[in-house]
Amino acid sequence: MGTEIGGYAPDFELPGTDNSVHHLARYLETFRAVGVVFMCNHCPYVQRYLERLKSIQADFEAQGFTLIGINPNDAEQFPDDSFDNMQRFVVERQLNFPYLRDVTQDVAHSFGAEKTPHVFLLNQAGVLCYSGLIDDSPDNSDGVKIQYLRDAIAQILNGATVKPTATKPVGCSVKWRT
Repeated sequence: MGTEIGGYAPDFELPGTDNSVHHLARYLETFRAVGVVFMCNHCPYVQRYLERLKSIQADFEAQGFTLIGINPNDAEQFPDDSFDNMQRFVVERQLNFPYLRDVTQDVAHSFGAEKTPHVFLLNQAGVLCYSGLIDDSPDNSDGVKIQYLRDAIAQILNGATVKPTATKPVGCSVKWRT
């Protein structure tokens, strides 16, 4: 079912590719807005969005925002999404945000992740303010007309109401364990 807009996001404690354990609560203590993006290594939609995600992180980090990538995919069915391959992915793609592993898939279930990529934006209180697409052009960064995630981050940082609160994510399905 997942977290509803206006509801509190589930806290998590997940291993990162930096070999540290990451707690959502620690991020909420530090940042005014936290973007959680469920992603993976092999999805072509994630590949197309990676530079845009890195740009969002770079553009908003100094204003009190951080992005957190979480890979929920079953690595037994999809070995490209193994933790070792995630660590290589971070280096090769030069990610500028943490990339965490959700081995049990509990975090993905509790958020309600459907696709990779699927973004969830939280305010500093841990309340879910936006869920869905990064922007309106998954296939072509030059075709973007509406920057949903950027707009929602700016609205939170400016103390405004986030509109829209949700869009339907587009991407590859989360690879659930069988």
